[in-house]
Amino acid sequence: MTSMKHRTILLVTAGVALVAGAVAPVARATTTPVTPEDFVALASVDQSIIQEMRYSTRVNFVGERVDGYQQPLCILTEPTAKALHRAQQKLLPQGYSLKVYDCYRPQRAVDNFVRWAKDLTDLRMKEEFYPQVAKDRLFADGYIAEKSGHSRGSTVDLTLVKLGTPKTGPGSPEPAAACYASQDQRRPDDSVDMGTAFDCFDPLSHTDNPQIQGIQKSNRQFLRKTLEEEGFSNLPEEWWHFTHKPESHPDTYFDFPVAYSSLPGD
Repeated sequence: MTSMKHRTILLVTAGVALVAGAVAPVARATTTPVTPEDFVALASVDQSIIQEMRYSTRVNFVGERVDGYQQPLCILTEPTAKALHRAQQKLLPQGYSLKVYDCYRPQRAVDNFVRWAKDLTDLRMKEEFYPQVAKDRLFADGYIAEKSGHSRGSTVDLTLVKLGTPKTGPGSPEPAAACYASQDQRRPDDSVDMGTAFDCFDPLSHTDNPQIQGIQKSNRQFLRKTLEEEGFSNLPEEWWHFTHKPESHPDTYFDFPVAYSSLPGD
């Protein structure tokens, strides 16, 4: 989060903005359905980066495909995609690959999250993604917000995969073990062990949580160091969340769907 409001939340709550992403502090921020010319498909810049776009499936904290995700596609601003490519070129010789879970996120998807959070009867995915948080606390504790930095196109959720690891999909959309359970117990994922799963609404997801030690801590530090060298900034409350700076569109939240047809020239 970058707004003063959410910086305040950081001081009083254990976790913040685990799904909504960064919120701009400027009053003139706008929402538009128009795709700017500098947005690209990540695969057009680097085909080797693994894509596992969770919100285009039912395997996520909502338990349904999220509004606006028409195709399992990573879209980003071109500078952000090129920065990921540079990071990937450093990782491959060391035996690792990046894997993205979410990239550009349309405003309609964020609105979907807000509607879901207000429906206190829908607890299908609670035991996996937010077992220690009451759903009626998701707004107050900062896990859900009405704007997301992802909608500006320079923020990405991602992890590391060790080359040669057998590909493992996220499995059944049915709830799995708690997102902070040991890696062999929680939802299948071919990524390295980061201590929690992606989108785990829990303080253990904080990048520098002191309870995360050993190889899990080393993996988080390796990912962060690699991306920071290419101009990315980590959100301290989410080990998987990185924003490329300076942002190309810091004041605009876009709302075009995640689809090849949304891209300029398509």
